[in-house]
Amino acid sequence: MSLLTVEKVTHGFGARQILEDASFRLLKGEHIGLIGANGEGKSTFLNIITGKILPDAGKITWSRHVTVGYLDQHTVLKKGMTIREVLHTAFNHMHDLEAEMLKLYEDMALPESLLGIARAGAGVNNIPVDKCSEAGIVVFNTPGANANAVKELVLGGLVLASRKIGKGMEWAKTLAGQGDAIGKLVEKGKSQFTGPELAGKTLGVVGLGAIGVKVANMATHLGMEVLGYDPYISVEGAWSLSRSVRHCVNLSDLIAQCDYITLHIPATAETKGFVNDSLIAQMKHGVRILNFARGELVNTAAMVNALKTGRVACYVCDFPSEALLSAEGAVCIPHLGASTPESEDNCAVMAADELGDYLLNGNIKNSVNFPSVSMPRAGGSRICVVHRNIPGILAAITDVTSKAGLNIDNMTNKSRGDYAYTMLDTGGSVGTADAARLLDVSGIIRVRVV
Repeated sequence: MSLLTVEKVTHGFGARQILEDASFRLLKGEHIGLIGANGEGKSTFLNIITGKILPDAGKITWSRHVTVGYLDQHTVLKKGMTIREVLHTAFNHMHDLEAEMLKLYEDMALPESLLGIARAGAGVNNIPVDKCSEAGIVVFNTPGANANAVKELVLGGLVLASRKIGKGMEWAKTLAGQGDAIGKLVEKGKSQFTGPELAGKTLGVVGLGAIGVKVANMATHLGMEVLGYDPYISVEGAWSLSRSVRHCVNLSDLIAQCDYITLHIPATAETKGFVNDSLIAQMKHGVRILNFARGELVNTAAMVNALKTGRVACYVCDFPSEALLSAEGAVCIPHLGASTPESEDNCAVMAADELGDYLLNGNIKNSVNFPSVSMPRAGGSRICVVHRNIPGILAAITDVTSKAGLNIDNMTNKSRGDYAYTMLDTGGSVGTADAARLLDVSGIIRVRVV
């Protein structure tokens, strides 16, 4: 794959020509060195290909997946910095832009009319969740909407981890121009890309949520022995799981038995670096690991070292990094887990349904900052109260409704961390004044009548 294509580039200063009809390609894995006396145009050339200077003529094309940084000869080295850290400063402008973007999110004004935000996907890192919670704004995501898309990619990952298909394809391209000899060359060279079949091997699925269950069930149909681990598996997940999947109570029991391990757990403070030196040491020698959940679940340094020693035969992930891209045995996919039109449609529909149910009925499902609460309608008016999770607040709510002459036909309350949510169905109509009196209760953030 061509990372950089330079086509007929010409550039000069006045009558002095530095470049004239320069053309070349930079392929993945190649390195180019520029040698020349001072003033010959090396810096100018680098400024041209990095986009800082426009050439007089010609075209510069970088691959869509490449980000370019440039450290010039005047870079100041600071004491205590490693070479890698110095090189990273070439991308300071990107870090600055990211910081500015995040600050804009944090500073973003949240209007009183904003009741809920739905993210068509699982990640909510671009939403100021804490700020929304304080304002009583429910934030939704769409877990499981892309489950089938990810499951299918995991299937591809299992094959890629075993059969060295990627390397085989790259090698096959080197045979271009060999004409009739290609067939014999293929037969002679294909042995270097052999790998095991999936049937009869043991797969460990860590995390049995919407995606993990689908992956586990799929693997049983491939003839694999499947072990599953999830101390927090839901009732729905348990019902959906094939009886052929053996559930492990202890993670260590699963880790020690598996030829393949696939991760399907959320990224939290507790799961960051979940796969580390200690965990890898408990695995089979030559294990193959797949990560289509979150990049931060795996300690990159530990993984690179395990690939070097052969402890891990292959690591397939959806989250490329500088260290992994250059690591032998790592197969990096550019975050394609949910990149299907069907998945995008499913996420959009689920997000709309979640918002609609909340706005029309007050029900909360798949919120990242408030508890899941659902209650069938009992007629009359429904009061939805977002409040802090503090003692005595339920008594205060019922006291207000009682003094307003409102009989409570049905009621539910659930909490999540510092916040809670209460729904009440009343026999009579609820006026604006009644809602206002509820808002006067200490700890209540938002009141809606639907």
